[in-house]
Amino acid sequence: MDTMKEINKLAQEIGDEPESLPEVTIERGALNSISGYLGSRGFKNIVIVVDKNTKAAAGNKLKADLGGATMVELEPDSNGQVIADEQSIVQLFAGTSKKTDVLLAVGSGTIHDIVRFVSFKMNIPFISVPTAASVDGFTSKGAPLIFRGEKKTIQTAAPVAVFADLDVLMGAPRELTASGFGDILGKYTSLTDWKISQLIADEPYSERAAAITRQSLEACVANVDVIGEGGEKGIKVLIQALIESGLVMLLLDHSRPASGGEHHLSHYWEMALLKENARQLLHGAKVGVSTAIITGLYKNRASQYVKEDIKIDKLRENWEEVSGLIASLPNPEKIRDLLARSGGPGTPDELGISTHLLQESLNEAYQIRDRCTGLYLFNQLKTEEIAIPV
Repeated sequence: MDTMKEINKLAQEIGDEPESLPEVTIERGALNSISGYLGSRGFKNIVIVVDKNTKAAAGNKLKADLGGATMVELEPDSNGQVIADEQSIVQLFAGTSKKTDVLLAVGSGTIHDIVRFVSFKMNIPFISVPTAASVDGFTSKGAPLIFRGEKKTIQTAAPVAVFADLDVLMGAPRELTASGFGDILGKYTSLTDWKISQLIADEPYSERAAAITRQSLEACVANVDVIGEGGEKGIKVLIQALIESGLVMLLLDHSRPASGGEHHLSHYWEMALLKENARQLLHGAKVGVSTAIITGLYKNRASQYVKEDIKIDKLRENWEEVSGLIASLPNPEKIRDLLARSGGPGTPDELGISTHLLQESLNEAYQIRDRCTGLYLFNQLKTEEIAIPV
């Protein structure tokens, strides 16, 4: 499959013009192309948004290349981390003026979420400059933000361009690359959830969007070992897959192909850690671990049901297809093996998630978002608390 051709076809299918997609550059030395791009668009008043680490990875070079650009270095919390919350958003608002022509999001997921929200609210375009292949949200509109300790995803703005410099991405810590791989593995369960929701909740579904996302997933799984090595080939495969997943979300204007029950567990854990003022875990690492948990849960729970005893009419009517979708998922052992080969954690213990928090999330996380997933369904069908899958 020529993925970009399929993405352009998807754009036409849903009424968008392919030209409305961000311009994407993935190559070694991509940072060197940014100055020329800004000049061609007439962008003069530039704000570069970084944190301490991304300032060193790419921000300082961009500041030198762009001369009079302003740099906003987002301040960390008491755990030494930048969080996509009210304080970070206000800091960026304060560092941006009405004269600003463009924002440069130099970093990974958190910085992009903060920038895309401010970009949208101030009607200022932004450019994505990933410093790690760590998440799939670079090209999407969705901004998962923390408001008063609660995680909420808001549809905001997509970048007008992406400059993914392979030299920068190869220099990122291995755990960030493994996080990106974990975010991609989550497509196993998110795609299953989406199809199940079409069958039993009549949710709109796009075969083309699902096929593109699955192709990106399969490309990463096939190259897991080179991705784990962190060389040019592996990093290019991974960042392409992450960007493609984001483009599908951008076109659909929702995250359905890329976010299901596995993301609900991840978000629940994040909010629990916030309440404890504990150090946050990498998003993709949580998604990878939760994908293994969800696959185990789905397989264990599905094997317990007899079609005639299922109380939800639509689920009973479509049980053969739903149970077939669940059966086609990889076993949790396979997921954990892939995560280990990429260099990331595979179990809650390795991630630092307690048994109590895991148990609680299996019974509560489905309420985070009004979205039909297997996690939601099994909670509707349960006669007792859902146990941790073995």
